[in-house]
Amino acid sequence: MVRAARGAITVESNDANEIIQETKVLLSAILEENQLKIDEMISVIFTMTNDLNAAFPAVAARQIGWTSIPLMCMKEIEVPGSLEKCIRVLVQFNSEKGLDEIKHVYLKGAKVLRPDLSSGKE
Repeated sequence: MVRAARGAITVESNDANEIIQETKVLLSAILEENQLKIDEMISVIFTMTNDLNAAFPAVAARQIGWTSIPLMCMKEIEVPGSLEKCIRVLVQFNSEKGLDEIKHVYLKGAKVLRPDLSSGKE
């Protein structure tokens, strides 16, 4: 079955190194929380808020070895008052897990997006 895990993290500034590093943190947490293997993955969609444009978050995925997985980067819809400096991800993968077994990961300032799903991790 195809499943998906959501996640998000915030950064302090529009800095390429920070965007890539924090994206790696987020992707690693999603892999760990869901015990995913790379060969189970189908594709990954990234979005970033309009205040971030210094780097593609997909670069982080490539740097950690996700070289055969289709990746796409997009802009998040600009809604007044929404969370700033936020990187979001949707990881699609094959799994026999039930929907209630999928762990979604919200880190740093992005915890406010889904406090009901946020783990105690930073």
